[in-house]
Amino acid sequence: MKKNFSLTESGKHKNIDRHLDAVKNELRKYLRRENRRKLPEDMDYWDFDCRFGQTDADAEKIVPGDVVKCVDKAKAAGWDGFYMEILSRPVARPKKPEIETEES
Repeated sequence: MKKNFSLTESGKHKNIDRHLDAVKNELRKYLRRENRRKLPEDMDYWDFDCRFGQTDADAEKIVPGDVVKCVDKAKAAGWDGFYMEILSRPVARPKKPEIETEES
């Protein structure tokens, strides 16, 4: 998902707080939907590469847990809108090294 969100035009929501809740819900729903996707056979989980900023050029890398917090950050900063990029990728857990035990 690479999308610009507007914080000024409320569309069907006349109240800006309801509009922000709808944006947060859309982001959460996207993350849940991507987590439900079927993984490739040799992979263990989905990881997300996220970027957030006022524009695409200004976007900085963030952790997936801060996606919803960034919407509040944009509102507090008084931005008219913001850019959010969430890209999923499958990841395999690293193998644990085997511990050798000495038998006496």
